[in-house]
Amino acid sequence: MNILKKIIYLLLSFREKQLSKNLDKHLKSSSSNKTSKTIISSNDTISLTAETQKNKEIVLNSVKEIVSGVKNNPYMLIEYIKTHGTKVVKLQNADKILAVIGEDEGLVSELEGIEAFYINIFTDSGFSFKSKPMFILREGEIEPYYMLHQFYKWFSLYKGLPGFDAHSQKLFKKYLNSPDAAGLENLTLDEMTGLKEAIGRDNEAIDFTIEYASSIDGSKNVLNKIKREGSAGI
Repeated sequence: MNILKKIIYLLLSFREKQLSKNLDKHLKSSSSNKTSKTIISSNDTISLTAETQKNKEIVLNSVKEIVSGVKNNPYMLIEYIKTHGTKVVKLQNADKILAVIGEDEGLVSELEGIEAFYINIFTDSGFSFKSKPMFILREGEIEPYYMLHQFYKWFSLYKGLPGFDAHSQKLFKKYLNSPDAAGLENLTLDEMTGLKEAIGRDNEAIDFTIEYASSIDGSKNVLNKIKREGSAGI
């Protein structure tokens, strides 16, 4: 599998942006969550609270410093995750195990219901219908850029940015693969807000990883790879 297929959902980023536009069309009033309040103007623009914006800047600057310090060594990033209280599990055929419940390798945010019970069993995390966020990877070599994308999302979760609750993440995975974001009209305002936050966190991780990859490999080279190879995995 080529690197850019594994890296950062590159083609999905374009679909996420389209999904964001569709969400904007449906949002008609205000809603709040842990750190974010959505304010809809007559032009359907959205502004985040100062707290969320501040946390986003903290995440960006912190990840830059951490990644620079370890030279984007994925194994050192894993150790960092472990020392900050997140369980890291390596499983044979992790990709196939996770695919059963619609998850990907890397950060698996909190789950509820049968999906949580399933993942708790495979990771020796007890018998519960709720699971804690954890990192799940297959045995073997870790692709650095893919790990970077996942690390950025984990750090966003660690710093308390919104969009990582079980329901928002479930909606994110569902509508990411839904043509034209079908079914958005059935979501509540809180669900739409949570979904938009989840999309935002993934896009922020993608943007950072592309920027980092561009600084290493050259922006033109990276963007050409995205155009040439990014759609192949969809």
